[in-house]
Amino acid sequence: MDLSVNLISKSKKDHLIDELKGMMLFEEKAELNGCCIKLITDKAMFKEMWQDNFKHISEFIRPHGRIFVLDDPDQAELSLYYEPVSKTCFLYNCTYYGHVKSLALAIAGDFLEEYHSIHSRYSVHGAAIDVFGRGISLIAPSGTGKTTLSYGLLLDKNTRLVSDDWFYARILGDLVVCGASEKNVYIRSSIQEVYPEFAKVIRTIRLDETKRGIIDIGDLLGDEKKAESTTMATTVFLERDADDDVFYNMSVSEALDYLLKHNFCNPHMLISDKRKVRIRKNFFKQYFERTKIYMLNTIETPSQSLERLRQIAHR
Repeated sequence: MDLSVNLISKSKKDHLIDELKGMMLFEEKAELNGCCIKLITDKAMFKEMWQDNFKHISEFIRPHGRIFVLDDPDQAELSLYYEPVSKTCFLYNCTYYGHVKSLALAIAGDFLEEYHSIHSRYSVHGAAIDVFGRGISLIAPSGTGKTTLSYGLLLDKNTRLVSDDWFYARILGDLVVCGASEKNVYIRSSIQEVYPEFAKVIRTIRLDETKRGIIDIGDLLGDEKKAESTTMATTVFLERDADDDVFYNMSVSEALDYLLKHNFCNPHMLISDKRKVRIRKNFFKQYFERTKIYMLNTIETPSQSLERLRQIAHR
């Protein structure tokens, strides 16, 4: 996340909410893999992008978490506050919808980590694609080509997108079952420079100040390209390191070491104390034990890296 998280008390949260009484604000609830997350904002554009981005849930469902996105003239800069008991975020002076989306997903992830059950759900910051009925996940730090490779693979036959950025997973016996986090994807307009197939749809959507917008993959490539879930068979980590091999198998311990080194490849986590790290390590250990694991070093050209990814996906 490009901003620091300031943890606040329940009384501070109550005070901030009391200050909003009487204001005319937009409200919208979304369903994120079983969680109800509520947006409260003074920005019509964010409310509209949220509606396009996430699945709607009944207004009668009480939220598991909330995010207030507001302008605050008393604060000159972007700022974020989080009260972890009620899972309530306050985001001030934000002009970038990506922060809003990521915080909603992070709140749901934080809630799911606390809602322990036999088949608990956990959040994964990565792409999930179904290839011939088997899932392949791409997990990577920013700037290593995850988005480019995800959509390149999606343009192949017999591939379907579960998520391009964040998904939720459950361990069911020997299986890892992964579900979509969003109804539609939030994508850079520059993707059309790599894949011209996207240009026609990109021209029809509203873009925020970062030149990103919400698109329906079904409108772009056909509804058959969308999948609600998949059973994960393969995990591919991405890196960009001129001193490392281009491609190799990884063990479970190597995969865990890589995740820890890169903060679980997730810059959007709200809390990362020892207990949370322990929960995440235990989940990912089970996840990796149930999949093949590879490292793909994207120092080659995008087309060469994509061809290597295709070979992995069809093994």
